[in-house]
Amino acid sequence: MPRKTATTKRAGAAKPAAKKAARPRKQKVVAPPAELAAWQVALQAAESKKAENVRVLDLQGLTSFTDYLVLCTGNNPRQVQAIADEVELQLKNFGERPKSVEGYKNAEWVLLDYGDYVVNVFSDKARTYYDLDRLWQDAAEVRQTEEQPS
Repeated sequence: MPRKTATTKRAGAAKPAAKKAARPRKQKVVAPPAELAAWQVALQAAESKKAENVRVLDLQGLTSFTDYLVLCTGNNPRQVQAIADEVELQLKNFGERPKSVEGYKNAEWVLLDYGDYVVNVFSDKARTYYDLDRLWQDAAEVRQTEEQPS
């Protein structure tokens, strides 16, 4: 025979609290000035997440696959992913979406391909190993304050 359960409520027993709906985390979105080029937005986004050794190389005339190469380094896999996430978020707000994202899961070298520019977020070990700085040593380094030619 099944056990009987008490059906009376104790005095002062509270009703179970309703579960609060999870609020989405607020993202800090910086509206870039209209005169900024998309690669400059990517550069600022990487720097906002404390990326190290940030460089932008102008590959126009040297290669046909892209015009600008953004290179930066994160200190650990979480920072590498955070930098890539921030770059993607800020460029999405700027109206740009990547054609391809590679290496996010491993977080050694995350490549965000936007066509006219490619953002590379490296771990320190991967940046040293692949040494894209040396590979593209003939490319001119672009300063952040420069505007992209029209």
